[in-house]
Amino acid sequence: MEVTTAGRFRVYRSPRDGDELLLLELPDERVDWTDPAVETDADDAYSPTYVPRTGYDGDLEARVSALEPGNEIEATLRWDDGDPRFEELSVRDRTRFRFVGAATGLFEAARETWRATGDGEAIGSRVTYGTDGDPNAVLYVFAKQPGARDLFDEFGDGVVPVDPLLDRLDDETDAPDAPREMFVLRPLDEEFVLVAIALDREGLFARTMRDTYC
Repeated sequence: MEVTTAGRFRVYRSPRDGDELLLLELPDERVDWTDPAVETDADDAYSPTYVPRTGYDGDLEARVSALEPGNEIEATLRWDDGDPRFEELSVRDRTRFRFVGAATGLFEAARETWRATGDGEAIGSRVTYGTDGDPNAVLYVFAKQPGARDLFDEFGDGVVPVDPLLDRLDDETDAPDAPREMFVLRPLDEEFVLVAIALDREGLFARTMRDTYC
């Protein structure tokens, strides 16, 4: 039996198979797991779906092939015996995610953000500015978790959705509405995981991050 569902999704690489994509369905209302005063269940708010990247024809094949991790899409999925495939697809936002699991030589603004984080606090943040005085990025630092939990992997696999950080960026800056570029770095010689969100993926900050760490 075939059924179809439609919604807005954030695209991730699949942690299971390179021939599929992981889609996290975006909730109608914002859900902020970074706010300790708000009780959330990320699994319920951002339900995951794994969708094949191959086996499409024509224009749909081209659009699926062009998807990048971080893109926000509107899609209709066709479910055939429990297996979803794209039926329709459009890109709403070309924000892009990059993950660097063994970063070295971290820039000073990231270290300063961590040093400014209060004792016992798990998250620190700051806005950075270009030479023209305009904001160019937002930095978030997260304390590395002891034991088996790996926050870097959880960001990359969608276990911890990053959309609340993008929502915060929209709320806290007057940046133009351009596609962002999010860099998630796990420094080898630091006690934190860095999430750096460039306000414009074509801007100087994003280009410098790509040239330095990617």
